[in-house]
Amino acid sequence: MMNMKSILTTAIIAATVAMANPAAAQETNYKLGTVWTASRINVLPGQFENYMDYLASQWKRVQEFGKKEGVVLSYHVLTVNNPRKDEPNVILLVEAKDYMTIAQQDAFSGKLNAFLAMDDRKQDAASGARGPMRELWGSTEYQELILK
Repeated sequence: MMNMKSILTTAIIAATVAMANPAAAQETNYKLGTVWTASRINVLPGQFENYMDYLASQWKRVQEFGKKEGVVLSYHVLTVNNPRKDEPNVILLVEAKDYMTIAQQDAFSGKLNAFLAMDDRKQDAASGARGPMRELWGSTEYQELILK
């Protein structure tokens, strides 16, 4: 049998949880969907075709491997028409099923390294070798909200 102190403690915890997450207490008009990463790339003058060659070969190969492993759902290469100053000219979109835990990221990275026959150091060097073709201007993650 619970004593009064236990009942009060349980009530305080329940009230705190409900206030901390009010969305859990009410119905929403959406559910969480897939996760998108948009990488902003500035391809340097005279390097567009070279960079597209890389994307059509090695980058696509990595995305297809991600699809086979169930991590990547889709991927897209977008060009920015008439980019303004300080805007990239290529956007790489990758749609993932969900966020990965650190353990999942490590496991996938190990499988990818084996698939590419490269370790992290070699992959970093290969990324640096593409420096004359492009500048990496960062990436942004988005999560789709699926309206009900």
